Amino acid sequence: MGVINLTPDSFYQGSRAPDSIGAISKAGIMLEQGCDILDLGAMSSRPGAQLITADEEWQRLKEPFIEIRKKYPDAYISIDTVFGQTAEKAISHGADMINDISAGTIDDTLWDVVAKHQCPYCLMHMKGTPESMQKNTESENIVLEVLEFFKSKVQALKSKGIHDIFIDPGFGFGKSLDQNYELLKKLGVFKIFELPILVGLSRKSFIYKYLGSTAKEALTGTNVLNFEALKAGANILRVHDVREARETIALFEKLESS
Repeated sequence: MGVINLTPDSFYQGSRAPDSIGAISKAGIMLEQGCDILDLGAMSSRPGAQLITADEEWQRLKEPFIEIRKKYPDAYISIDTVFGQTAEKAISHGADMINDISAGTIDDTLWDVVAKHQCPYCLMHMKGTPESMQKNTESENIVLEVLEFFKSKVQALKSKGIHDIFIDPGFGFGKSLDQNYELLKKLGVFKIFELPILVGLSRKSFIYKYLGSTAKEALTGTNVLNFEALKAGANILRVHDVREARETIALFEKLESS
């Protein structure tokens, strides 16, 4: 899954494509490098980011998304949104999947839209909102907390008729540095749900802060941790750097088959 941020303020500058020309170019490069899913987002979810309105989000998203869909009709496109209104418009224009960091807690109409269209849905664990999530990372047992969260939310989704579900432990969303590593080390426990596991580790602060570097310098750390995620059972890597992720997957698969 390749990240395309249609925002001026996402945490990694290299992921930003705040106009249609840049977004189309980035999409083409990612697809050429072997991207399976393009994930388009128009609202930053970096720590401390404030929510924008659904109208503002759609204004950022509309033109680049429609142009990418037109130019690459066979591309599988995910829309990263917390709003039912955005999801409805995106699906009507050909979006294939909804990636929701809020698990339906910010806009309770989002799940209704997903159920109505029977659209694949990614469920992510996060405490609070991007603005507040890093203010309280206390947890007696982060792995158990995320397990219980998925158990409750997956049951609720299925009760609404939503069954095509991906689960994402939410690395970097309301977790301390050590909690992220604990979650990654024990990622395999989430296979109990028998649902595809999506991980988004790419260039995040728990990598570069531990190494004393920056997001721009965090590619090597990202590749190492992506390899560990694959070993633990991850099915989808959400990344900024598609070619490098493809190489990581290829080497992992070679070792697994040797």
